[in-house]
Amino acid sequence: MSRIETLREDLGGSHPLAVKKIKDHLEPWVQAFIAQSPFAVLSSSDADGNCDASPKGGQPGFIKVIDEHTLLMPDIGGNRLFQSFSNFESNPKAGLLFMIPGMDVTIRVNGRIKVLSADELAEKNLEPELFMVDDNSTVVQATTLSVDEAYFHCPRSFKFASLWDTDNIAANANRSIKDFVQEAK
Repeated sequence: MSRIETLREDLGGSHPLAVKKIKDHLEPWVQAFIAQSPFAVLSSSDADGNCDASPKGGQPGFIKVIDEHTLLMPDIGGNRLFQSFSNFESNPKAGLLFMIPGMDVTIRVNGRIKVLSADELAEKNLEPELFMVDDNSTVVQATTLSVDEAYFHCPRSFKFASLWDTDNIAANANRSIKDFVQEAK
C-alpha cells in the first residue's frame, strides 16, 4: 500500500461530498465565479516536472468562459520570461486557481492548454481588460484551457491565513519588499 493510500485509510478516506464536487466541466455557478474573478494563479510544469506558478490579473472575467469545457486566457505583456509557455511546449497540463478579493472560497480548474498566436486571438476580438493599462499592456498571445476537472475549494486556507482581514491589509498596504527583508534579519 502506498503512503497516500495509507494516509487515506488512516484518516477515513475522502468525504463523499469532496469527491462529488469534482466535475469534468464548468458548472453554471463556477462559470459565474470565473466571470467575477479579477485574479488567478496559473500553474504548470515541464516534461521533467519543473514547476511554475504565475499570477494573472485583470478586470473581472478577463479569463473568458467560452463554453462549459473551455476557458480563454489572454497573455498580457509582462516580464518576457515566458516560463509557463516554455512548460506548455513539453507538457500541456495546467491548473488555474481563481480568487475574488474578500471571498474565502476559490475555484480550481485543471486541464490541457493550447497556445494561440496573437493573430489567432485577434480573430476572437479579445482586448485586454485591465485595471491599470500601461505601454506594456498588449496581448502577446493567448491560451485555451480544455477542462479536465473543475471545483470549488473550501475556505480553510484563507481563514488560517486571515488573508482578507482588513487590519492585515491596511498594515501591509504601504510596506515594501525591503521592509520584509529588514524584519527577517
